[in-house]
Amino acid sequence: MMSSELLYLSTADVQQLNISPRAAREAVIGAFRDNAARRNVSLPKSSIEIGPGHLFQSMSSASEVSGIATVKWIGVVPLSEKHGAYEINGLICASDYKTGHPVAVLDANLITQIRTAAMSAAAAVYLAPEIPTALGLVGCGSQALSHLDAFVDLFPSIRKVYLLSRSNTSAENIAAVVLQKGLEPVISSDPRTLLTHSEIVVSSVPRASDSKPFLDARLLPSSSFVSAVDAGWTWYPETFAAFNTLVTDCLEQSASPLDASGRPVEFVRFRDDLGHVASDSSRVGSPMRCLFSFRGFAIADLALADLVIRKARAVGIGKILPR
Repeated sequence: MMSSELLYLSTADVQQLNISPRAAREAVIGAFRDNAARRNVSLPKSSIEIGPGHLFQSMSSASEVSGIATVKWIGVVPLSEKHGAYEINGLICASDYKTGHPVAVLDANLITQIRTAAMSAAAAVYLAPEIPTALGLVGCGSQALSHLDAFVDLFPSIRKVYLLSRSNTSAENIAAVVLQKGLEPVISSDPRTLLTHSEIVVSSVPRASDSKPFLDARLLPSSSFVSAVDAGWTWYPETFAAFNTLVTDCLEQSASPLDASGRPVEFVRFRDDLGHVASDSSRVGSPMRCLFSFRGFAIADLALADLVIRKARAVGIGKILPR
């Protein structure tokens, strides 16, 4: 693409590309392996705090392998901080790795949703039980939908999906999708039921000003995998000891899960990160409880942006804009 032209991809454009969970997962795994081998570089999140729940973030990454450098810019504005409702919007700008010329601008909302579930699934490849039959979704928003797709694709053995939400309507909406996939939804108001029956659990509840933890890791099956998309605040901190191993996306960015106030749980430390785990390429052996708690790492956004840009160019989706 000429340096005087810029590819713009809207949310509708990204949606039209139908990025599969498998393609997204493999792209993320490849990016983390490259990161461990120092074939790409990424900076930790940088935030500008405006007020409670009101912030702007930038996430930068560059990959010689992919041939691009990206920055994701996100704005977060509280709609109802008490209930953990936020409006989140973002863009990804991609530049050519060698020339530095801007080559694409992508709406980041859908890409973020896909990459987050892909990160969870990428970790599950190495840390989750091999043949799980039940998935538990704590929180039934957009992340629940993307994680449902990601884990059903990764584990065809899943037959039952437990749903726990502050909103019964949200749970019913996800339950309808579960049924469409030929699986059995179980809406529960009791965390104990979900935790004791689910070999895989995804917690993705937005944190609010009055948030309190409500999940007990000691209730999980002896062989289970948790992806804490919410950085871990929903889990009782004292029960983190029930996990045999705790992994994050990048140890340079995160040392510990977060508590309900958004502060690191000081007496808990991550033991590994996804780059090292994916590079080792071996699954957990004996039955273990594994926690993957993460806050998002820019190389995953770069991996999805690269995948989206390449596919869009191949099929002619998007708008070419003059610079």
